[in-house]
Formats: sequence, structure tokens, C-alpha cells
Amino acid sequence: MRLRLYQIDAFTSRVFAGNPAAVCPLERWLENGTLQAIAAENNLSETAFFVPEGRDYALRWFTPSIEVDLCGHATLASGFVVMRHLEPERSEVAFRTKSGRLAVWREGERFAMDFPALPPQPVEVPPALVAGLGRTPAATLAALDYLAVFEGAREVAELTPDFAALARLDRRGVIATAPGDTCDFVSRFFAPKAGIPEDPVTGSAHCLLVPYWAKRLNKRFLLARQISARGGEIGCEDNGARVTLIGAAAQYLEGTIEL
Repeated sequence: MRLRLYQIDAFTSRVFAGNPAAVCPLERWLENGTLQAIAAENNLSETAFFVPEGRDYALRWFTPSIEVDLCGHATLASGFVVMRHLEPERSEVAFRTKSGRLAVWREGERFAMDFPALPPQPVEVPPALVAGLGRTPAATLAALDYLAVFEGAREVAELTPDFAALARLDRRGVIATAPGDTCDFVSRFFAPKAGIPEDPVTGSAHCLLVPYWAKRLNKRFLLARQISARGGEIGCEDNGARVTLIGAAAQYLEGTIEL
């Protein structure tokens, strides 16, 4: 069996930056064990698989160790593959996922995505979070992930996490965030429990970040930077129950999987 494989760097306009995602278009679903084995072999934070479903596509995401319910950068990468390779005449595509219908459309040279807003709520800071980050946040909130808010971008940049401690937490991962010096806010994302010690640029984390910072800064449109080693930039719009995330993408690889 031969399958197409693309590797796309998302939330960046150049290769070797942003967040790399593998994208594997399928004609039909393979067994779950095979999908997970391909994702483990790719050894990227996410591998996206999709199959045609009418005019839409059914989309699933796998880390090297588990299937996840929501992923931003691999959705952007999947939209890129559909609109650049499979159906270049299209300017918009919709994916049916475990998190509902997610639309991706062209926004000039970039791509925009419609995602659910996940407003975080204040919680008591878990001891494992403090131990894992090595310092106590100014505020701690939670929704899908923990949101650890710090006073400045430098604090976030200087974090050296204890991933074993963070893996003991009861949520998917931890977002560390602070006001930005040259943007509205910065972040980093750690998800060792999902097999991803630090994710380079995390679209789904902005489902929490956008409603938090939009309310705090009283702004609907925001510019975000994820300050991992690779780094990436996301344009954000707060739409109440939904958020729009905008980013560029660059293709690194096109190849074939042989099974």
C-alpha cells in the first residue's frame, strides 16, 4: 500500500520554523493501530489523516502516542494540502472532527481557521504545575489545558520545565503566557502527557488564549507569538463563542509511505 505524505511547517512563512505537521490524505480509514504507528514513525507533534466526506473531509489528529480531540497547526496544514494540492480551485474547505466542523479558508497568502473558543476559568494552582514550571504563576486558569499567566515575556522565555512533573497533571497540557513586548501576548505550550514535551506553535492553545487576552486587553483583534525555539506567529480574532486563527504555512516535504 502506498500513501501520500506531506510535511508542512504551520504558522510560519518559511521552512525550519513554525510547527511541522505531517498530513496524510486517505481514500478510506485504516485501522487505528496503523494510524497510530504512522504517527509514531513520523515522530512529529501531530500527524493529520483525512478522508473525503461529501464536499468536506473527516479529519483526525495523532501525536506519536495518542489521538487528540483538537489540533490547530495540523488543521491549517491539512487545509494547505487540500487547497494547494488536492483541490487548488477551492478557496475554503471544512473538516468534520471530534471538536465539530472546522473551516479553513484562504486569507491572502495566509490561511484562516474557525475554531471553538474555550474561555479558561480561574483555578487553584496545582502543586505539580509549580514544580513543573519551576515558579508560581501570577494567575492560574484552566479549560482544556492549564493556563499559567506570568507578568512578562522574559519569565515565559526563561522557563525550563520539569516534564515529568507536568505529565502528572490532570489536563492535556500547560500554556505559559504573558503580555508581549512587540505583540499582544506570547506563549509556550508543554504537553508531555500527550507525548509532546514542548510544542513549537499550538493553534488549539489559542482557543483559551484568545478569549483570555481579548477580555484582559479589551481588544477583538490580537497578534500572538509562540516563543518556542522554532517560533511562530498567529493572528487572532475573538468572535465570542468562536475564534479565528490566521497563519502562514510552508511546505517542507512531499513523499510516499509504503506499507
